Amino acid sequence: MRRLRAPTTWHALGCARAMRVGLLLLCLLYVTGCDEKSPAGPTVPLNERFTLAAGETVAVAEAGISLQFLRVTGDSRCPADAVCILGGDAVVEVRAFDGGDATLLSLHTGDASQSSGVHRGARISLVELQPYPFSSRTIDQGDYRATLTVGR
Repeated sequence: MRRLRAPTTWHALGCARAMRVGLLLLCLLYVTGCDEKSPAGPTVPLNERFTLAAGETVAVAEAGISLQFLRVTGDSRCPADAVCILGGDAVVEVRAFDGGDATLLSLHTGDASQSSGVHRGARISLVELQPYPFSSRTIDQGDYRATLTVGR
């Protein structure tokens, strides 16, 4: 004849399992909340440079907006190991957004008049795009880093 465990033992095992699952869920929430690629992203101050990789997002709390570096849509800058008559241009696509509105900005490296844009009174400016091209290699989207500032 088989002997069954007392009901209190089953209850204790169920509680322990539930506590482990709950603890695991809390840990996962904590870890994902710390991810710099999360929609909220880290916060940066006004008038200070910050650098984003393609796909990254930051919040500019003082301006009430967030920015996301989407991609480089064109890069015709003169390679560092070449001699060119013109310096060329690269176009960085940035999405500025707040609670409801979003603005898609195309910021240029080769034309100062097109290196910034405005969203909700905040001026978003492209300061630098890295890496600089070389004629012997292509640049993958994931390698680009855009340095930006946000001011009023």
